[in-house]
Amino acid sequence: MSGSKRGVWIVGASALAVVAGGAVGTLYAMHAGPFKAEAPAVAEKSELARFAVGSLAALDTPAALDAAPDYVFKTRDGADVRFADFRGKVVLVNLWAMWCAPCRTEMPTIAALASAYPAGDLVVLPINVDTGADPVADAKSFIDVHEPLPFYGDPKFQLPFEFPGKGKMPQTILLDRQGRIRAAFAGEADWNSPEARALIDAVLAEPLSS
Repeated sequence: MSGSKRGVWIVGASALAVVAGGAVGTLYAMHAGPFKAEAPAVAEKSELARFAVGSLAALDTPAALDAAPDYVFKTRDGADVRFADFRGKVVLVNLWAMWCAPCRTEMPTIAALASAYPAGDLVVLPINVDTGADPVADAKSFIDVHEPLPFYGDPKFQLPFEFPGKGKMPQTILLDRQGRIRAAFAGEADWNSPEARALIDAVLAEPLSS
């Protein structure tokens, strides 16, 4: 084979290899598809998600109905109490502390909400998580000017980590008559707003056996 023919053959073979390689690469790309990270799973919401508007836009309304933790907290006088003690009532739990400025800011709205439901079907439980004699004394004095709110305490500062907010403050949780978590909110909100009352009215309207 002459030198010129050998050169043509080598160039042609190289071009064929490039074309073939490109075809194989294209076929592989079509088969494998581009790499995509899996999208994070989106938690399912319950029908109460329609109330996540206005000041409650960040409201969490889980479709899975988990029971409130079987956790012992304290009454004003130091007696033990559990969420199970309030079964049959709709319960609004508010976790707060004196060192938490948003907790103090939203407290008048929580007091106004409690005043709007005097019949007793709604129980409002503000649970203070301050520790130490002096901070707890200050917390009691603070809650006393927000009638009709009672004082409850969690001297171990553990409850904020037992609920969906996982330590965030303030944290407000709505329990239905079976003691299940129906809605949770982390941060400051207006709990006397139309959307908050509509949320509570919807859970109050549910039958005990639902």
